[in-house]
Amino acid sequence: MSEERLTGGDFTEENEPFALFATWLKDAEASEINDPNAVALATVDADGLPNVRMVLLKGFDERGFVFYTNFESQKGQEILGQKKAAMCFHWKSLRRQVRVRGPVSVVSDEEADAYYASRPRGSRIGAWASKQSRPLEGRFALEKAVAEYTARYAIGEIPRPPHWSGFRIEPQSIEFWHDRPFRLHDRVEFRHAPEGQGWSKTRMYP
Repeated sequence: MSEERLTGGDFTEENEPFALFATWLKDAEASEINDPNAVALATVDADGLPNVRMVLLKGFDERGFVFYTNFESQKGQEILGQKKAAMCFHWKSLRRQVRVRGPVSVVSDEEADAYYASRPRGSRIGAWASKQSRPLEGRFALEKAVAEYTARYAIGEIPRPPHWSGFRIEPQSIEFWHDRPFRLHDRVEFRHAPEGQGWSKTRMYP
């Protein structure tokens, strides 16, 4: 893969972050072995202590970046409490990184229902069976819960649990980083300008 293909041309000349992100994600889908949509998600608890874990990006557009989770989980509770989060994509094969920061909102019921319905049946059962982030007395307890919900929803559609939905990070900033020799990397930050004025762009020291 050529250097021009890796960068999509000179990415530092781009003036709109979402089109650039789409190009980079497409490149990652062609080069990453597993889960090119994997992203580190950072949240903050009520005491101000940060938490980070990997999640899967399930959609993005000009409104923001979407992922789904159990709202009763640790990350769900932290996001609902603080209403803000950050993401970091790192594609090692491409030597690229994208960072996203901003407030968080809950996706619409229609969006959550549509994505939930697209999941494998076992994953929909799992959303009911798992008391995510809470103590589990043993593997058998989880398997028993799965069996119970499998029997309950043996026929027909499986409804989306009321505690399971999606979050959208509405970026205030999106930073693109691309490895260069001698640590003289390319680094560009887009910041959301006041409503209706698009994005400002700043090239940063690496």
